[in-house]
Amino acid sequence: MLSVLYEDKDIIVVEKPAGLESQSSRGFGADMVSEIRSHLASAACPQNIHKMGTSKPGRLGISAPPYVGVIHRLDKPVGGIMVYGKTPKASAALSASLQAGEINKRYLAVVCGKPVDNQGAYVDYLLQDRKNNRSEIVDKSVPGSKKGELNYRVRQVIHREVQGQRREYALVEVELLTGRHHQIRAQLSGHGTPLCGDGKYGGEAASGLALWAFSLSFPHPVTGKRMAFERMPAGGAFAWFAAWPAGQEELSPDG
Repeated sequence: MLSVLYEDKDIIVVEKPAGLESQSSRGFGADMVSEIRSHLASAACPQNIHKMGTSKPGRLGISAPPYVGVIHRLDKPVGGIMVYGKTPKASAALSASLQAGEINKRYLAVVCGKPVDNQGAYVDYLLQDRKNNRSEIVDKSVPGSKKGELNYRVRQVIHREVQGQRREYALVEVELLTGRHHQIRAQLSGHGTPLCGDGKYGGEAASGLALWAFSLSFPHPVTGKRMAFERMPAGGAFAWFAAWPAGQEELSPDG
């Protein structure tokens, strides 16, 4: 069932589960756009929650699906907070805010090892390898490379016994300043601290990819009021840490 954190006539803020596409899926699997359309259709037509669409019929008398504007994306294995537009006007305004750097996105990550500094910034050039669905840190002179920037802060460090060895893990808060392909995964791995559960980038095996979009803030596309939402992760490698009470969550749509 769709987890809705906030909704009005212009936008809907939801929690995307890990393992679900954030935009329309190319296959037959579930995706967030389809889930939101089903939610909007059932709200418009509660007597028939299985019918996709609004009350406005199309050319063949078939209801058109509700509008859902994709503003930003999360990788399929990453869960967390996302905002979608419910009208083209709201979506255009949100997209403009994203381009202007007015949408703040923060993540929690569990990494293998610990960054050298407790807080800092990574500025790298990333090259996407579409064939292998990866991104790598390269020299800025490499054709096609794009600048990736993020800030990070170590929240907590722990040690665990793994196969008879004492290993170090860190809970890291990441503020994403640019939106490159696999940016957080590639940059953290490239600086020696891959995500737990991220075999693609050299991370140790874990229950799921240890990356969660826990905080999202943005100006409302119509009122301009600052909206802020938080939802803490649970389970997997995040359960190793005691940074917050179990099940704690916060959301403040009033800014």
